[in-house]
Amino acid sequence: QVQLVESGGGLVQAGGSLRLSCAAASGRTLRPYAMAWFRQAPGKEREFVGASRRSGGSTYYADSVKGRFTISRDNAQNTLYLQMNSLKPEDTAIYYCAGGDVAATVARQYAYWGRGTQVTVSS
Repeated sequence: QVQLVESGGGLVQAGGSLRLSCAAASGRTLRPYAMAWFRQAPGKEREFVGASRRSGGSTYYADSVKGRFTISRDNAQNTLYLQMNSLKPEDTAIYYCAGGDVAATVARQYAYWGRGTQVTVSS
């Protein structure tokens, strides 16, 4: 069982930036896992944002965030990041970190989830 903890959310103006972090509560490495970010806005389905393949492999993103958001891992692969630039009001949501065996765009493919961190973008 891997408990994930997100941090870094907050309130930012449109056009601004935020960096979210995700780490395992026990301090264990995330290297063996494919990792992803999802988000859920009020009244909407949970939406795929982007994913990082196992062992810090390649990343891919939803079209809605491509070119604005970047996923990375630190050198020790203990922490997953989501750098969000050029934020828009429609990016407002709770952002969740997820981990699993295979990178995918579908939430049910991920076994491990954090509790989420709120991102609010004001216009």
